[in-house]
Amino acid sequence: MTDVRETVSVDTSSEPFLHTLFHSDQGGHEQVVLCQDRASGLKAVIALHSTALGPALGGTRFHAYADERNPEEAAVRDALNLARGMSYKNAMAGLDHGGGKAVIIGDPEKIKSEELLLAYGRFVASLGGRYVTACDVGTYVQDMDVVARECRWTTGRSPENGGAGDSSVLTAFGVYQGMRASAQRLWGAPTLSGRTVGVAGVGKVGHHLVEHLLEDGARVLITDVREASVRRVLDAHPEVVAVADTDALIRTEGLDVYAPCALGGALNDATVPVLTARAVCGAANNQLAHPGVEKDLDDRGILYAPDYVVNSGGVIQVADELHGFDFARAKAKASKIFDTTLSIFDRAQADGIPPAAASDRLAEQRMAQAAAREMAG
Repeated sequence: MTDVRETVSVDTSSEPFLHTLFHSDQGGHEQVVLCQDRASGLKAVIALHSTALGPALGGTRFHAYADERNPEEAAVRDALNLARGMSYKNAMAGLDHGGGKAVIIGDPEKIKSEELLLAYGRFVASLGGRYVTACDVGTYVQDMDVVARECRWTTGRSPENGGAGDSSVLTAFGVYQGMRASAQRLWGAPTLSGRTVGVAGVGKVGHHLVEHLLEDGARVLITDVREASVRRVLDAHPEVVAVADTDALIRTEGLDVYAPCALGGALNDATVPVLTARAVCGAANNQLAHPGVEKDLDDRGILYAPDYVVNSGGVIQVADELHGFDFARAKAKASKIFDTTLSIFDRAQADGIPPAAASDRLAEQRMAQAAAREMAG
């Protein structure tokens, strides 16, 4: 799969087998675990990018990688990118957690089972608390309840099982705060009232974001590959306008803000040149398809609110769960995403760099300071 310096394998007839891979060339990741349980059909990747600030915290993605020739390779690449993003996200959210992410390979509609989730929980538990998991694309609160039966380092559980419930609620709230900060920077007021916002992806997070925008007086356009998701929004809010696809959305004249809320890579060499919006602020992870896209946005005068900053409301919520969940406390912390986003815009202007680069610098400073304190004893 990837260049590996050391491999430790455990394989017995009664237990799943596990490989622990230590990478020196994949963005500084501390550990990558490949998990397979033959009985349940589980194949998964757990990537730990950094534990400098504390145990790695990040969700579990359940995805088929159907268009990839090598789904295992694609899953490792995705987990590495997502885990790195979680390190930066947790650092900028002010959490005492490093970054990690897990990917279960396969179509959740076809292979997800209680047996598979329990096997996955055993793998997470085998890391002894170095990784704390939660929900992500393809996994839900009820799944985390199952995983938690085998692993106490599980968040995003249902309230009746001691958890915080659906983390998409505060994820959407945080994105809205980042969007308010973007409006403050561009138009001088922290509101989307009278603005046109295009939301690409109205699933778990996107449909909550639409609610915030409508309450604020925005005109909202939506698109989603799932017709049922679009229909749910339109049935509740007939004033919302559905467009054919993301390509049509980003080319819409008069679009003020584009909110990518589906999978990553939304900002790339094909989309940035035709994007009509003045700002980009959305819930999707890893929106920048490759290094340099942030400069392309900056060169076009498009304000980019770094994805891992504005979508950190969910991880703030699940982190709070570890201390006995209090929704008001978690929401108050998520509301600070507004101030954090403004501070990034200020730093970017002062340093003459794009906001994504400014955010990276701030996150790296916090992680480096934590590592230095640990080395000093």
